[in-house]
Amino acid sequence: MINKQYAYIFGIRYCITDYMMATEEIIRKALDTSASEGFAVSALAVHGLMEAYNDPALKELINCIDMVVPDGQPVRWALNHFHDAGLKDRVYGPTLTLHVLDAAARHSIPVFFFGSTQQTLDLLQQKLPLRFPGLIIAGKQADRFREATAEEARDDAKRIMHSGARIVFVGRGCPRQERWVAQNRKHLPMPLLAVGAAFDFMAGNFSQAPAWMQRNGLEWLYRLMREPGRLWKRYLFTNTQFIWLFLLEKGRKAIKSYI
Repeated sequence: MINKQYAYIFGIRYCITDYMMATEEIIRKALDTSASEGFAVSALAVHGLMEAYNDPALKELINCIDMVVPDGQPVRWALNHFHDAGLKDRVYGPTLTLHVLDAAARHSIPVFFFGSTQQTLDLLQQKLPLRFPGLIIAGKQADRFREATAEEARDDAKRIMHSGARIVFVGRGCPRQERWVAQNRKHLPMPLLAVGAAFDFMAGNFSQAPAWMQRNGLEWLYRLMREPGRLWKRYLFTNTQFIWLFLLEKGRKAIKSYI
């Protein structure tokens, strides 16, 4: 039984939630057309957690996000171990995206895709309405793969607002997507979801790890085997640091309970 709303892991405030509760809250916010501010969501795994731990400014920004969900199994394990969260599964960004798209289609809620390449976005526009009948894709915009100027950022917000979208999915990679949803939640009065590699998976650009690897927290190994040149340094440092911090916290709590 989940009886807490939030808990901190290494300074980051995570929401104690599951797919159903997270989806229901996102849809509720999307249907609230009277909202004056947005509702920022991030699916944050070990990589993003360690990025925030090592960057105080990023940590502060991510802790302004309304709902940070435990994307990785190790994050879920930490929440269960240190906070008795009772989470039976992680809330994986790509899977959460599918749940929200299904609910959006059923409620006729228009969605917008922000990020990735134009080719990937075009594939999403082709494939997703077939997978989710009734889905309304109000608009899409490819990533510039750089930070927008102030004028471009204003134009982006206007384009999203004028599209009529009520949910924005953001696929810009961590931590750029977290910065974007945190910075735009005051300008776009709708749910803004930072969902990692969801666009590429849905478009068919990349395959996902087998279910057994995902269940056992080994998705990083699958991705490392597919992209070793790009990912080896990330996983070497972030995974090692996470394990070290986990052991330090475990030892600290053990000493505290002994005293």
